[in-house]
Amino acid sequence: MSKRVIVIGSGFSSLSAACYLAKKGFDVTIFEKNATAGGRARLLNKDGFKFDLGPSWYWMPDVFESFFGDFDEKLEHYYELIRLNPAYQVYFSKYRNIEIKGDLTSILDQFELREPGCKKKLIKYFRTAGEHYELAMGKMVQKPGISKWEQVNKQAIVNIRYFFSNINKMVNNLVEDPELRMILKFPCLFLGAKPSNTPAIFSFMNYADFSLGTWFPIGGMYSVVEAIIKLSISLNVKYRFKSPIQNITVNSKGEVSGVISNNKYYETDIVVSGADYHHTETLLEPKFRTYSEAYWKKKVFAPSALLFYIGFDKKIKNTNHHILFFDVDFDWHLRSIYDRPKWPEQPLFYANFPTFTDPSLAPKNKDLCMLLVPIAPDLKFDEAEQQRIFEQLIDRLEILLKVPIKTHILFCETYGVEDFKEDYNSYKGNAYGLATTLSQLAHSRPKLISKKVKNLFFTGQLTVPGPGVPPALISGKLVSQLIKP
Repeated sequence: MSKRVIVIGSGFSSLSAACYLAKKGFDVTIFEKNATAGGRARLLNKDGFKFDLGPSWYWMPDVFESFFGDFDEKLEHYYELIRLNPAYQVYFSKYRNIEIKGDLTSILDQFELREPGCKKKLIKYFRTAGEHYELAMGKMVQKPGISKWEQVNKQAIVNIRYFFSNINKMVNNLVEDPELRMILKFPCLFLGAKPSNTPAIFSFMNYADFSLGTWFPIGGMYSVVEAIIKLSISLNVKYRFKSPIQNITVNSKGEVSGVISNNKYYETDIVVSGADYHHTETLLEPKFRTYSEAYWKKKVFAPSALLFYIGFDKKIKNTNHHILFFDVDFDWHLRSIYDRPKWPEQPLFYANFPTFTDPSLAPKNKDLCMLLVPIAPDLKFDEAEQQRIFEQLIDRLEILLKVPIKTHILFCETYGVEDFKEDYNSYKGNAYGLATTLSQLAHSRPKLISKKVKNLFFTGQLTVPGPGVPPALISGKLVSQLIKP
């Protein structure tokens, strides 16, 4: 008889783990507290408008291809993927913006026009960044974080200095133009730390951005969720929705014995939690928890997010698929997240208009967008502050895009810190997990294997490899490799 596995949550890491474990012959059931699968990547469908609630950037296409390849499947059999060109647009003021092209050669030419003489240095930089990508994605993230020695290899030793320098210093030595610097530093926001606290080895994010490109799955990111669900069902993975876990039970031998959901007991041999790590441990008796409250309080968390999902009664002109608004002070906003947490007075923000690429996501002759403001985790709910920020963003959109916006809004759904806590049991309402700092890499992150309970495992953004959709897929694979039939 196959060993039974209960997977808690249905985000990317959970879906990935479920697929790999089912392939190995386990009897896998996913328990999801919400009504639909996807975790932070769920879908909001309102009046014919389809919003990706979470991830909207599709980077590192090789990781997705590798995932489907592990099941002898081809990605293109599940969803259509296109490379964006332009990849995204960046606004610095009403009069200054740049469209980042869809290939490295064109981007280097753009940078050279802005700062004559920088192209030669950038070519060398991207050669190094490519080597860092090979090291990071080919070796570092493929390790389960059990021991600090697992990251020791010849390539890591050769690049050791990049672990002790930072992105801020690296980029500042590369270009002088402050706007080009911001473009090169912005991927750090995906890693959840300030550029000054992000190890220089993460230059590979620039390689992922400019060399590997920005892509889009037709139908939105949820089409990727649907694809993995389809794959999982073909592997006989089962689902239970609206089934929050109330307790994880442990027998007298210190082994997982089952879970309680909706006041009903379900026996199992193994539990894999892709839910919030801190929350999952609260489902255990205190004596079975690996990490104390003091441990979590000391950790540096990535930002939370304030999101607005907006439907419009007409097509909005002068947009782009991805738009970054750096028309305010970059460092000042970061200080409001990391140094002195507070509601940002003039926030940086990101706008996603997926209808620029896929009009089917909104009703005919209508439009939608998602606005995202990075904010400090655990900010106290303040409706007035949220409204102030929303109105400010709309005003800035009208000025920068030079089109009327406010009078064409049909509705706006707001999502913030309290929603992350409620929907995902997210510690402090964080959106992206632990910040990727030197002291929170690899073996320094919470472990995939419980130290206190046998046959209890973890996966997702709070453990290895870290935040983001590609790392989540890898995290699910890593934990599956630790579980023996």
